[in-house]
Amino acid sequence: MPAGAPRIFVSHLAGVAVFDPNGDQVGRVRDLVAMLRVGRRPPRLLGLVVELSTRRRIFLPMTRVTGIESGQVITTGVLNVRRFEQRPTERLVFGELLDRLVTLVETGEEVTVLDVSVQQLPARRDWEIGRVFVRKGRSGTFRRSKGETMTVDWSSVTGFSLEEHGQGAESLLATFEQLRPADLANVLHHLSPKRRGEVAAALDDDRLADVLEELPEDDQIEILGKLKEERAADVLEAMDPDDAADLLAELPTEDVERLLALMRPGEAADVRRLMAYAERTAGGLMTTEPIVLRADATVAEALARVRDPDLSPALAAQVYVCRPPDETPTGKYLGAVHFQRLLRDPPFTLVGSLVDDDLQPLAPEDELPVVAGFFATYDMVAAPVVDESGSLLGAVTVDDVLDHLLPEDWRETEFHLDEGVHESVHEGTHEGEREGGREGVHEGTHGPGDGPRGPDDGPLGGGERHGA
Repeated sequence: MPAGAPRIFVSHLAGVAVFDPNGDQVGRVRDLVAMLRVGRRPPRLLGLVVELSTRRRIFLPMTRVTGIESGQVITTGVLNVRRFEQRPTERLVFGELLDRLVTLVETGEEVTVLDVSVQQLPARRDWEIGRVFVRKGRSGTFRRSKGETMTVDWSSVTGFSLEEHGQGAESLLATFEQLRPADLANVLHHLSPKRRGEVAAALDDDRLADVLEELPEDDQIEILGKLKEERAADVLEAMDPDDAADLLAELPTEDVERLLALMRPGEAADVRRLMAYAERTAGGLMTTEPIVLRADATVAEALARVRDPDLSPALAAQVYVCRPPDETPTGKYLGAVHFQRLLRDPPFTLVGSLVDDDLQPLAPEDELPVVAGFFATYDMVAAPVVDESGSLLGAVTVDDVLDHLLPEDWRETEFHLDEGVHESVHEGTHEGEREGGREGVHEGTHGPGDGPRGPDDGPLGGGERHGA
């Protein structure tokens, strides 16, 4: 990076792709790590938190960054793929500095941090946070567009070193608004409990419901417990009934009954019905909201239902044809029609003439191995669940089957399919990384460039904090 490089506002780095020198993508930027310093000295930027394709989060020292340009980060190609762990002296820029309330030194006025800029120091490899973009007044949903905004030097504000109990979340959410629910859930999982609660409180009901479905059970219970009961009930209504039932099953009975009483009767009835089945059975896995059509519905009507953007791809893969009533539990189940068949027939064709009634549907008491075998044998992504009377109760989708086949803590860990490759590729670099890297400082090993502790080096001493 040449001397006098321009300032970069960190909001432009959220989710940016990280590439090695050969142009292969390594991962994406999920946060920046900074170290506050005494007095009014600008914080030192230590590195980036990069999420690999395996969803593992690693630390990339700024000394390994050779360029930040055109919406991408270029590295030296030398990576330490050990999991990132935040140190007590470190601050996450997205997670802890944005949306913070600070004070203008000159006037004593309270302002909200919207963004900060980083810049490489001239003739050095060090980076620091130099400027702060702020808005006067407290952050809030209905005040976001109000209040004067300004960019000031870091030394012009104070309050970053204090623990804040009312930190907002709007700028953080804006930074990650394009993330899929599973990725946003991963972000929340790595935040502190305090910050996780603040972000969850700022999400709308539908978005929070989608994110809760992707979080580990402990996080789900923690977040739901911090919501007011009326809002918790609204969020449960917005969740898929099977996911809401799974979450409620982890709560004390008195809490479950109280929340169900606050939900709309129809939504609560679906959840109660699902909670009556054992968790690892077709009845416990199914959703009660598949696409149900009468036999006299047309292909055009079926395709219109399939196009609903709120449906998951698995639920939209096929429609279920039944006699009235059209909501589960339905009248007699007649069969299913895959969306590929719908695409091959004229729009005026009646779906009753297209049903596939050869496959036996699942019974609600069928256990997980039977359900998984059914999906594997017939290459299904969704399957009907029918009771003894022939009524459609719901549908099991492949994602719910996978959720229960994988280890219980799979959401808290990444897939390790390529980890052996990563380890073998980078094995030869780990010891060099440790000389001046995170492990070296943590374990008391110092690289040749560390040198003695200087008076202005902050609490961690001299040399390169996270990388040589």
